[in-house]
Amino acid sequence: MRFYFTGLLAACVLALSGCGYNTIQTQDEAVTAAWSEVVNQYQRRADLIPNLVNVVKGFAAQEQKVLIGVTEARARATSIQVTPEVLNDPEALRKFQAAQGELSGALKSLIAISENYPELKSDQNFRDLQAQLEGTENRIAVARNRYIEAVQTFNATIRRFPVNLTAMLFGHDVKPNFTVENEAEISSPPTVDFGTEPAAPAEAPAAQPTG
Repeated sequence: MRFYFTGLLAACVLALSGCGYNTIQTQDEAVTAAWSEVVNQYQRRADLIPNLVNVVKGFAAQEQKVLIGVTEARARATSIQVTPEVLNDPEALRKFQAAQGELSGALKSLIAISENYPELKSDQNFRDLQAQLEGTENRIAVARNRYIEAVQTFNATIRRFPVNLTAMLFGHDVKPNFTVENEAEISSPPTVDFGTEPAAPAEAPAAQPTG
């Protein structure tokens, strides 16, 4: 009897392996890991923002609309739950993406005002924070692309016969993905030109008195 159950178990394992069960589990874990990296990079960006806002405030306190806009956008972005359940909820993922895109836009406005404040633009703390922010935005873009690829691979797998039958049996469905709407704008990092200030135009020579 023991050998019978052992043989039955082995047959079940082989059947599950042959119909894609193990592949589904592996690719599902890959999606979760890729998502965790996306969340980590977005959190890294959120952690930089308070210091960046404080530095800008020290030189451009009158830019209240921009400063408040960044602070509020950060609050909305960090208030959204980013549990693994988001990966199977298209509406939750859409809200997460929209909030992060709003924060990206607010940050670009914050960085842009430095052009009007030469002292802020040349401040070392601001330059360091801006460089960290730019690096983080690049890492966000990389993490997002890896997540998109992981989801595409998973979705293609569970649509393919006979794996689709296994996916249906165990309750796996296609996962929502980041949309490409405004993708280039959202993923492009805010930049600041730290070059020298343009030289003032030379004054025209004074007119010579006529004699």
